[in-house]
Amino acid sequence: MPPRCRPSWRRRGAADVAARAQPRILAPAPGTAADATRPEWSRDGADWPNRAASSFVEAGGLRWHLQVMGRGPVLLLVHGTAASTHSWRDLMPALAERFTVVAPDLPGHGFTGIPAGHGLTLPGMARALGDLVAALDIAPVLVVGHSAGAAILLRMTLDGTLAPRGVIGLNAALLPLGEAHAALFSRLARVLAGLPFVPRLFAWQASRRAVAEKLLADTGSRLDRRGIDLYARLFRYPSHIGSALRMMAQWDLRPLLRDLPRLAAPLLLVVGTGDRAVPPHQATQVRQRLPATRILRLPGLGHLAHEEDAERVAGLILQEAAACGALP
Repeated sequence: MPPRCRPSWRRRGAADVAARAQPRILAPAPGTAADATRPEWSRDGADWPNRAASSFVEAGGLRWHLQVMGRGPVLLLVHGTAASTHSWRDLMPALAERFTVVAPDLPGHGFTGIPAGHGLTLPGMARALGDLVAALDIAPVLVVGHSAGAAILLRMTLDGTLAPRGVIGLNAALLPLGEAHAALFSRLARVLAGLPFVPRLFAWQASRRAVAEKLLADTGSRLDRRGIDLYARLFRYPSHIGSALRMMAQWDLRPLLRDLPRLAAPLLLVVGTGDRAVPPHQATQVRQRLPATRILRLPGLGHLAHEEDAERVAGLILQEAAACGALP
């Protein structure tokens, strides 16, 4: 059989993952009324989507919030910049019918701790997530990343940290801006991220639902009221916004693009034709670097296509899982 179709998987379940990680599982941090700069589980997680699937784990010097549900081969979901596990609120239960689905909040995002130094660079994020995967003792057979999350998963796969049967990018952000624009944007982002009042100012503005709604609409997606409210809840916290700014300031995709032709796992790029955050034509440019890349377009959906139409995206993921041997 071709390598992409070899039937190999590990049957695990949410209870198995939790049992193996038990020494590192922590109780949620107690809320502190004085800390209004970051999300707190006791306050902001009381009605969090799929709350029953949440746990807190220590790995690589960070306190991680993650959600695990389902039974079967392990599927790893990684969200994009400025999002969190809430982004998978409808997609995750659908996938959990066939997989053990593992979805963390990235460092500095949602309820996961904030890393020091270069922890929000692409290599830093990849190493940190690798530490979490090792602590959980899981071997994902399929990995799905949204936007910048796809870049993290590709870096991990190229580095040998992951060995999935397939990689799926949902509106994957894999190309840098043009050299001149990239240099200017990077400098600007670094300046903004280094000014302590900027995340506070942005959070103050974005906490207003109308502002959050406008920011999300600018991605080309139309979310329901619940989705908008969850983003607005996170956007009100300077720690969440500051981490997103630091991440953008330190992000460098050029080494990833240089290494991309070495990718052995099949890559599927799912593209919303209405994406206004990552231009849809970028998928074709990625395929020029890695000709085996397949592209699947979703007419009428934007950057947050998996939140707009979770049922449709889940069907595509399950179809790809069967094709690449990630499901029995």
